[in-house]
Amino acid sequence: MYSSYGPLCTEVYELSKPVGYSTGDVEYYKERLTGREGKTLEVGCGTGRVLVPLLESGIAIEGIDYSDAMLESCRNQCHERGLSTVLYHGNMQDFSLDEMYADIIIPAGSFQLIENRREAVQALQNFYNHLQFGGRLTLDLFLDVELEVGKVSMRTWEIPPREVITLESRLIELDFLKQRTVSLLKYEKWSEGNLLQSELQRFPLCWYGNHEFKLLLESIGYTEVSISADYSYGTAPTHAGGIMTFEATKR
Repeated sequence: MYSSYGPLCTEVYELSKPVGYSTGDVEYYKERLTGREGKTLEVGCGTGRVLVPLLESGIAIEGIDYSDAMLESCRNQCHERGLSTVLYHGNMQDFSLDEMYADIIIPAGSFQLIENRREAVQALQNFYNHLQFGGRLTLDLFLDVELEVGKVSMRTWEIPPREVITLESRLIELDFLKQRTVSLLKYEKWSEGNLLQSELQRFPLCWYGNHEFKLLLESIGYTEVSISADYSYGTAPTHAGGIMTFEATKR
């Protein structure tokens, strides 16, 4: 089951993480993809935060996402910059494209949105099926170590001249056995005290241990699996709160 990214959620994403916004991932993926032969597919491309700057740098990259609102935003971002690429609509675990790719990337932990373990395995197999021989899968995983059920956070964005968007996030489920958290996100757009628009989003995230995920990749047939910490290639993870980037090859 996927979380739903509707129009208001997409607008918040554009405000909080605009195209080019980077936690180190944009630069990392640009470095790892530069000079590679063949096309790249970004799975979970969203609004184009990563895809657009990679496209601007000359990398032949296409995108796929489950959210129509996110894809429309990505198309607009490309159009505004005079960029051309192909964007697809589909789920991670069952999309079927005619293309075969030299690289498939999934930045920012988007893979963890797959709530069902069986579907997660299907997705990894699906990526494998869409890679050329010698092709490479690269994806990010993370683990939030500061978890407190019931904890509420609030963020606000002002949109001149008179609109405001608020986002309330509440952790409603923490399941160590299933390695999953679920948050409830409430988006509201206001103007001069009047509620204009609202969206509720159930937001699940699953987590994996580094050895667990490496074994999972190898069980599907991936080889040469490497794990890098915090967008420093070749640096082994040393703490649970950072980003782990997995690279694996189809042989």
